[in-house]
Amino acid sequence: MLSDVEIAQQSKPKHIRDIAGELGLTEDDLIYYGRDKAKVPLEVLQRLKDKPDGKLILVTAITPTPAGEGKTTTAIGLADALHRLGKKTCLALREPSLGPCFGIKGGAAGGGYAQVVPMTDINLHFTGDLHAVTTAHNLLAAMLDNHIHQGNELGIDIHSITWKRVMDMNERALRQIVIGLGGKANGVPRESGFDITTASEVMALLCLSSDRQDLEQRLERIIVALDKNGKPVTAKDLQASGAMTVVLKDAIMPNLVQTLEHTPAFVHGGPFGNIAHGCNSIIATRLGLKLADYLVTEAGFGSDLGAEKFFNIKCRVAGLKPSAVVVVATIRALKMHGGMPLTDLQLSNPQALEKGIENLEKHCENVRNVGLEPIVAINRFPSDSAEEIEVLSKFCSSAGVKWALSEVWAKGGEGGIQLAELVLEASQQESRFEPSYPLEMSIKDKINHIAQKFYGADGAKFLPAAESQIRQIEALGFGNLPVCMAKCQTSLSDDPKVYGRPKNFEITIRGAKVSAGAGFVVAYAGDIMTMPGLPKVPAATKIGMKPNGEVYGLF
Repeated sequence: MLSDVEIAQQSKPKHIRDIAGELGLTEDDLIYYGRDKAKVPLEVLQRLKDKPDGKLILVTAITPTPAGEGKTTTAIGLADALHRLGKKTCLALREPSLGPCFGIKGGAAGGGYAQVVPMTDINLHFTGDLHAVTTAHNLLAAMLDNHIHQGNELGIDIHSITWKRVMDMNERALRQIVIGLGGKANGVPRESGFDITTASEVMALLCLSSDRQDLEQRLERIIVALDKNGKPVTAKDLQASGAMTVVLKDAIMPNLVQTLEHTPAFVHGGPFGNIAHGCNSIIATRLGLKLADYLVTEAGFGSDLGAEKFFNIKCRVAGLKPSAVVVVATIRALKMHGGMPLTDLQLSNPQALEKGIENLEKHCENVRNVGLEPIVAINRFPSDSAEEIEVLSKFCSSAGVKWALSEVWAKGGEGGIQLAELVLEASQQESRFEPSYPLEMSIKDKINHIAQKFYGADGAKFLPAAESQIRQIEALGFGNLPVCMAKCQTSLSDDPKVYGRPKNFEITIRGAKVSAGAGFVVAYAGDIMTMPGLPKVPAATKIGMKPNGEVYGLF
């Protein structure tokens, strides 16, 4: 059996100008990065602003497990299936981060015969967007510390500084550091740290910007610290936002690539779904909606994280109304949610599946929380038994949920035809989508709403530090922003070891901060980290290059 990278390497992608041609774009609309990837200038979107939008399809999933769910693979396969059915289709995904590529997850360009290519480039440096975000973020950090070193004219309270540095790698040793050591010439000593680039507010606001002007205005609003009178100090105050915008001048443009079956795909932006809002850029989504009749996109991790933020942050900011939502699950993962150990998942166990289906049930409810009907996609494995499929069928029938078996990993678009037909049927109905809460609610009420409606918790418990920080955020005038929850992805609760559908629990909020540039308030639940660490055996240990230049072990 071929590996994912071997499948990708054996593919024969079309020239990117031909992929662009399917969308009605010309060579003049492209900035080439070789023959198989290109950026699309923002002027193209401006030219198309009066064109009607296509249908927006969101792909989300159950709570992730080590057994795997295949959300990105399903999204790619669904787009290929719609393409096979003769529909003008486009895909919009996030860019992978190098941290997970070299850490525990591996690549993030789909799998099997449902991939976006060039897979190796997309998973590594691609068109340099993540490097640009890293540089823009660290430029602001450098200008902040330089300002303090040069006399601190703004009167910054160094104990209030929240702006760390970032890098696109998992590195636990840099979570907490001391900078400015070595004497007066090397700056002012203080505690600081690193986050991963995908957790940067610069990444979040890049993906929520509508154009260059909006990007610069969002960069201006970034709060890095408070002054000694308690007033916010911003990137604009430090005169850094103009240069940051220049650093991001190319990164703001969407990247056009293709699937193995030559379906056009925009891969742009990469905020994590557990510590940021987990969605690709608004610009790429809007461009895909203007160029295609159907745009398939995905949101990070389960519906409690990426999809909730897609609904309450991205859709609200961009004025989007999804037409259909697919919830991806595997029988293997559902059995794990039902208490079955990872090592036994190849064995048939309808009883464990019945118990684990409670997790799927909650994610279907989450979709209904915003006025939409879920479509369940079961990513099929050879070990799935007829008895287990029957158990799943009975649940979907009793819950009034339409579902399909998906075999896109093994068959590409052909394996997603049944799912595509359900999506087409659902898309013909007028969308009843509405965000799940009004912005007028207090920050604590929004957090409680998310905990109750999307996690199934009794509510939220706020530690004293969080209470104080929320009061301060509201006093500064940011109480009407949506909330971006930072929570573990492996459980509906804030305990990463609790599978299934937990009940009778509270979410513990240990802290909060305002991301004024991105336009949301981040609430930290449990022990979520904004800088991951590497596992005992990193994925990087299996990655290498053959003498002919081919990469192996990336996925």
